[in-house]
Amino acid sequence: MRRAAANHGAVANVGTRGVEGLLAAARERIERVEPEVAWGWASSGEALIVDLRSSDERRRHGIVPGSLHVPRSVLEWRADPAGEWRNPQLQGRDVLILLCAEGYSSSLAAASLVDLGHERAADVVGGFVAWRKEGLPVATATEGDGSLPGMGTPAPRSDILD
Repeated sequence: MRRAAANHGAVANVGTRGVEGLLAAARERIERVEPEVAWGWASSGEALIVDLRSSDERRRHGIVPGSLHVPRSVLEWRADPAGEWRNPQLQGRDVLILLCAEGYSSSLAAASLVDLGHERAADVVGGFVAWRKEGLPVATATEGDGSLPGMGTPAPRSDILD
């Protein structure tokens, strides 16, 4: 069995930061917006909210009306402008605002989008938990449209629960 080369320099430096270091580094490179600002930008068409949460979590807690569901596991493939598996809904947008449950994984994901060329990738401070606490609109999650994960279209802005 062949072994990989022992060039661990870059990986070792990243690994010594820990997850808090990775999170801090990611947040230095992205915009972070409060839930109310995210809703305002999305409502005006200035931004698209991209929901990274699992389908189960979305069914349990609801969704942001008008958001696009792209599971975290396929985000980079759907957002790569030159990629074969890109979602056209993510292309040509000035601002993509990522949303997770509490605002942690969305920060890391937004930094990844910056690396892919989405210069104004942002995330929601506090995630969906903060969204609900602020009393912003929430809708019922609908079943997928049968497309590959992350290849759908934004949710309708109707069916707001609260």
